[in-house]
Amino acid sequence: MNGTLKRVEAMQRRDFLTCAGATLCQALLPGARAGAQTAAARAASTPSAAASAARADFTLHIAPLALEVAPSRFVSTIGYNGTSPGPILRMREGKTVTVEVVNESDAAELVHWHGLLVPPEIDGAEEEGTPPIPPGGRHRYQLTPRPAGTRWYHSHAMAMGDLHRGSYTGQYGFLVVESGTNPGHYDQEVFLALRDWEPFFTDQFVDTDEADARGPQPEKPTHLDTRANGLEAVSQFFSINDKALGAGEPLKVRPGMRVLMHLLNASALENRTIALPGHEFHVLALDGNPVPTPGTARVITLGPGERVDAYVEMNHPGVWVLGSTDDATRNAGLGIIIEYANQHREPQWIPQPGVFWDYTRFGEATRRAPPPHVIDMVFEKIPSGARPFNLWTINGKPYPHEREFVLQAGQRYRLNFRNRTDDSHPVHLHRHLFELAEVNGKPTSGIIKDTVVVPMYGRVSVDFTADQPGLSLFHCHIQAHMDYGFKALFRYA
Repeated sequence: MNGTLKRVEAMQRRDFLTCAGATLCQALLPGARAGAQTAAARAASTPSAAASAARADFTLHIAPLALEVAPSRFVSTIGYNGTSPGPILRMREGKTVTVEVVNESDAAELVHWHGLLVPPEIDGAEEEGTPPIPPGGRHRYQLTPRPAGTRWYHSHAMAMGDLHRGSYTGQYGFLVVESGTNPGHYDQEVFLALRDWEPFFTDQFVDTDEADARGPQPEKPTHLDTRANGLEAVSQFFSINDKALGAGEPLKVRPGMRVLMHLLNASALENRTIALPGHEFHVLALDGNPVPTPGTARVITLGPGERVDAYVEMNHPGVWVLGSTDDATRNAGLGIIIEYANQHREPQWIPQPGVFWDYTRFGEATRRAPPPHVIDMVFEKIPSGARPFNLWTINGKPYPHEREFVLQAGQRYRLNFRNRTDDSHPVHLHRHLFELAEVNGKPTSGIIKDTVVVPMYGRVSVDFTADQPGLSLFHCHIQAHMDYGFKALFRYA
């Protein structure tokens, strides 16, 4: 799959999961020594004349391409270096690298380094002050990557009504920051990104959030909004990496192998739940950050922007489908065949009813006292409020929120996400990591993320330290929601 599916036999790899524990703790716990670290990172991440004269460590060309996702079915899109996903960028934590981006498309572009703690001027969000790269232009970024773990890079251009812009395109790729310690023992390592293609707008309610809804809905309004829904983007054609189910080479394994899977939802549209029947995922990290309580899961749900690192023990020989638990989505391409050696049969799928994903099982079941500062963020939808599209608001207002969310450097904050809509929203805070504190009333601690799905009519609380001065964008990672109001800027006093 264009080199994105890596097969490494009998491998001892530097463990991406160590995540430089000391660095991570300093970044997240109260009293973090943020000032000196941030100043050093800012100095190291600012382009210089000397850096411009040197050869870049990585070069990304943004250009149109025709992607053969299924036999004789080509998708016209934009990607990096002639592929989608783009090349896997492997970096060493704390070692400064340069990335040159050449924009060969016909529109201004931005590249966001999702999950990296970098200054706002290079983070890749125009709202933070990152300058767009004009058509035919180029820009060189100097990054000191941290923390270690599975990150990713992608376009952060606004799309609005243009379904050939932003995250609707094939502009994305994995970025792995390695710590260089604690070898991990795996027989294979694979990078698998969930994708949707050929989006279109509809006013029909077609998402699958309700199928996964269960448990309390603490934010469900007493009286529901019955106005007609506005336009939203949906898709009916999917892939894992660059191939729809059955179109690419199967992932070939042998009994007894341990396969490390880096999973990413690179979709612009929907949360997705996947499974590998007959097997379990041994979850090691969420959004690239080691979980305090590694455990197993039969299904994994990923919102757009989320990553899960898990290994699978290959102990059930056969030919299986790893794919979406939603039949229509899987049959429309969202899957990959897992083929054991010497097994020649039709790929098998077994439904997974009544099995759900739960972040908190990978955390510690403790309730921590709220930090000194608490910010409530209420999410609501105004049907057709951005005619003909839905309008999304935070605390009653669409973007912008002028000086509404102001942080004091070094202080600890709790964000209460209150979702009063019938969509589950994957929300992302740029340039910071946060710790899950509560999911629908269930306490947890120790799970560090940069993106979290707030369930429909649900509530999630997260804690973080304000240790990255400058503008920081907060938004829903569903492209149309971000485009039409669902974002805000956090500022430092």
